[in-house]
Amino acid sequence: MKYRYLLSIMLFLFPLFAFATDSDVAITVYNNDLALVREERAIDFTKGVQDLRFVDVASKIDPTSVHFNSLSFPGSINILEQNYEYDLVGTDRLLEKYLNQKITVTLKQGNVFNGVLLSSMGGDVILQTPEKGVQILKSSSVETVQFPELPEGLVTEPTLMWLINCEKPGKHNAEVSYLTHGINWHAEYVAVSNEKDTELELNGWVSIDNQCGRTFENALLKLVAGDVHMTTTTSGRGGRTAKVMYAMEAAAPDFEEESFFEYHLYTLQRPATVQDRQMKQISLFAPADVKTDKIYTYNGQRDQKKVRVNLEFKNSQKSGLGIPLPKGKIRVYKKSSKGSQEFIGEDNIDHTPKDEKVRIYLGNAFDIVGERVVKSVKDIGRNSRQEQIEITLKNHKDEDVTITVIEQYWGDWTINSKLPAIKKKTARNLEFDVKVPANGQATTEFTVLFK
Repeated sequence: MKYRYLLSIMLFLFPLFAFATDSDVAITVYNNDLALVREERAIDFTKGVQDLRFVDVASKIDPTSVHFNSLSFPGSINILEQNYEYDLVGTDRLLEKYLNQKITVTLKQGNVFNGVLLSSMGGDVILQTPEKGVQILKSSSVETVQFPELPEGLVTEPTLMWLINCEKPGKHNAEVSYLTHGINWHAEYVAVSNEKDTELELNGWVSIDNQCGRTFENALLKLVAGDVHMTTTTSGRGGRTAKVMYAMEAAAPDFEEESFFEYHLYTLQRPATVQDRQMKQISLFAPADVKTDKIYTYNGQRDQKKVRVNLEFKNSQKSGLGIPLPKGKIRVYKKSSKGSQEFIGEDNIDHTPKDEKVRIYLGNAFDIVGERVVKSVKDIGRNSRQEQIEITLKNHKDEDVTITVIEQYWGDWTINSKLPAIKKKTARNLEFDVKVPANGQATTEFTVLFK
C-alpha cells in the first residue's frame, strides 16, 4: 500500500535508559551470508532488577547468539530474560491489528470517513460507517489512515528487550555482540592480459552486500575468507527486500591480511560506513603484474569437439603476487590491435593460498578443434575390457600450439600403449601434451585396459 498512516498519540518507544549517541562498532563479515557485530555503548543502570530496551540492531539478527558484558565492571550485570521484538510498525500490520475497530480514513479529495474496519485485503479499505453503511475505499484514492493508538506488540525498529539484574549502579561501558544474516562479501578481480598473454595486470576488489536492516557508521571492518561451517537451523529473521545502492572506494587499498585459525582475516585499516541496502566495493590490493601461461585443454569425454583456452599463473612472489586470494569472480580483458580494451572471458576461483596455481577458463578456442573416437571395445576375460581410443586435434592457426589432453576413467585401469609425455596421472585422471603444427593436425591412438 502506498498511502500514509498517522498516529494521533505520542508513541512511547524510546529506550528506558538513555544510550550515549556515540558508540564503537565493529563488524566481521563472512563469505556465507553472515556477520558478527560487536558494539560498545555507554549505559546508565540503577541497582537491582530492571528492564532495558536495546535498539538499533540488525533486523536479521540471530537473537540466540547475543552476548552482553560490562567492560567497566565485569560480572556485575546479569541478563535474566531476553525478548526480541521484530513485529515492526507498517501500514499492513496496523490495519491487521485494527480489524473490527474504529479508524479514520481521509481521501485525496479531502473526504473523511470514520468507521469500523471490516477488511483491508488487496489494499482497499472497507469500512462500516454509521452514516453511509459499508464503504469500499479504493487504495488509489486513500491519502491517510489515522489510528487512535499504537497496538500492543508493534515496535518502530527491531529491539532487544532485557530483564537484567545490576549489582553495580552507575554508567557502564557495555559490549554487546551478535550474529546477523543479511550481510555477505565476495572478492572480484579484474585482469588485463598483454599482447602475448604472458602477463596479467591484476586488480582485486571486495564487494560487501548489506541487506541486514541496519547501517553501520564508521565501523571497524573485518572480512574472513574461508569455509566456516554453519548448521542449517537458524533463527535469524527475514528482512526487507529493496533496491541496492552501490558505492565504490577506489582509494589505495588499506586491508591488512593475517592468518586466523584455519582461515584468513582481512582488516580495513580505517573506519568504513556500510549502509543498509548498499553494495560497497573496496580495493583489496594494489595492481600486480603477474606472469601467466596460456594453456589449451581438450577433454573429449566432456566437451566433444571444443578445445578450452585457459590462462594459468602461480600465486607466488616470483610470479608477481604471492598473497592469499579469497574466492570470487575474475574477469579478463585484452587490448585489440586498434587499442580498444575488450572482454575475453571470466571464471570463478576458489580460496587460493600463496604458492598455489590459479587456472582461469576463458572460453573455447575458435581455430582449434578436437575429436575423440572409441574405435573398438573388446572384452578380455570375465571382468576386463579393452578400449581403443583415437584423439585427433586440428590446428587452423598460423602458429604451433601445445594442447593438454585430459582423460577421465573410473575403476582399475592401465594404458597399454605408448603416449606422448604424461603430464599428470592420478587414480581417475590422465593428462598428456600433444604438439600440433600450424595449419595441421595430430592424431594420438592408445588402448586402455579396465580390470
